[in-house]
Amino acid sequence: MLAPGDVAPPFELLDQDGTTVSLTDFAGRKLLVYFYPKADTPGCTTQSCAVRDAREDLSSLGMDVVGISPDKPDAQAKFDQKFGLGFPLLADTDHAVAEAYGVWGEKMNYGKKYFGIIRSSFLIDENGRVERAWYKISPKDTVPKARKALAG
Repeated sequence: MLAPGDVAPPFELLDQDGTTVSLTDFAGRKLLVYFYPKADTPGCTTQSCAVRDAREDLSSLGMDVVGISPDKPDAQAKFDQKFGLGFPLLADTDHAVAEAYGVWGEKMNYGKKYFGIIRSSFLIDENGRVERAWYKISPKDTVPKARKALAG
């Protein structure tokens, strides 16, 4: 698990438009990175739409945002188009980035065990270090926790 002060694991992933996005693209700005299990599912939609609705406010506070899931870029594109999200949704299809951030793990649904994304978010500072890490975050808490962290 990552902790405040840790160097954020680098990433270089395709977004919903097929553009390569990397952590270094955000040098000099704060970045909210949130991991979600699957595009266009109820919790992920709640979380992503909350980020969408707060994006302008977060941007004015010097924070950019990216969402990351194991979905392929075309699924990310459909999710973006359906809900007008308007920020990078990154395709971590081999879950290597999720593993580096400590958010790929065993889950249980209806008594069945499987591996997948453990919904989490991270505030990365201007120098690429973890400022805050929220593991097992609720979809509705992603934005409030980021705002609170920015306020000090």
